[in-house]
Amino acid sequence: MAAEQPSLLNRILFKRTLRRWAKIADGAAKTPISTLRKQRSNALRMLVHLNRFVHIADNRLALPLIGSQAIQKSHDSDWAWRPEAWTGPLPVQGMASVPTKSMLGSEISLHHDCELSELSLRQLRNTREADLAPYGLRMDVFKFDGSFLSLVIDFPEASVVGLRRKHLIRLEPIIEMEKPLEIFARLNIKHGPNTEQVVRELPLHDSVPLVEFDLAYTKLNEKRVDSMWLDLIFEGPQMNQVTLRDLTLSRRPRADV
Repeated sequence: MAAEQPSLLNRILFKRTLRRWAKIADGAAKTPISTLRKQRSNALRMLVHLNRFVHIADNRLALPLIGSQAIQKSHDSDWAWRPEAWTGPLPVQGMASVPTKSMLGSEISLHHDCELSELSLRQLRNTREADLAPYGLRMDVFKFDGSFLSLVIDFPEASVVGLRRKHLIRLEPIIEMEKPLEIFARLNIKHGPNTEQVVRELPLHDSVPLVEFDLAYTKLNEKRVDSMWLDLIFEGPQMNQVTLRDLTLSRRPRADV
């Protein structure tokens, strides 16, 4: 159903209101103080609603669209996913002085062993036309006195349904940094009492530093796969800002040899 169009009467009233406030603004320099105070109070009351409207409208009209699941993937992929932090607004969009194991949303957690946390993590809105993900994730690291820092992403149950050793898991992040650092991606797959781990260093010199995890070289028990998650491990992160503009995962069967 098409949105209801403003009536002729509403358009006339809107134009009159605009003219009235334009006249008030033009005369503000000479308006008596008592009158000016009342006009300012009325303007501020309207401004609260106008600012709220503009904020919501900017978010909805900005590219890409909130909730977008547009993912570049190979034609033979049988599963593809973008975590919630890159898809829609989180209930809590940021944290400062982040304690270890803190969750941002239901899928992302930050892990470290700092005595004093000088870390912040927050969701931000992507507005560039080139971005496929509606949101990004930004981490600021100031003084860092720990020995490790990792961002853990828990995968949905669908990621392990039908998972086989013949599968390749592809990670495609888009990353911005203030200064160079090393980032490692560790894929973890729990099967029964055991956990398989495959580690890859992200080729950060590439515009999209994609890596693939080949499960053929693991000892995965296909009948007992329980869950899967990803660790992004940051080496030497102090005094740096890292922005993950996008992060997608997909899987496909490897070609038969």
